[in-house]
Amino acid sequence: MNHEHPSGGASFWKSKSGIALCAFLGITAVFLILEHRAHALQWLPYALLLACPLLHFFMHGSHGGHGAQQKPRADDPPAPRGEERR
Repeated sequence: MNHEHPSGGASFWKSKSGIALCAFLGITAVFLILEHRAHALQWLPYALLLACPLLHFFMHGSHGGHGAQQKPRADDPPAPRGEERR
C-alpha cells in the first residue's frame, strides 16, 4: 500500500473535514455569544481599562524609556529653532 500524499493536494481547510470543522466552530461561536452575552458584557468596561496599561507596556517597551535621549555633541550644528535634536 502506498500512503504518500501528493505535494500539490488540497489543504485541510478545503476538505470535507475542514469545512465541517469550520461550520461546527461557527455554530459554537454563535451559541456562545447568544448565551453568554449578558454576563460577558458586564466585564467589558474592565477589559477596556485593563487594555490601556497593557497596550502602553507592550507599545512603549522597545524604545528604551524616556530618559535615554542623546546629548548634543560639540561638533554638531545647532538645531533649527523649534526643533529638538535626535
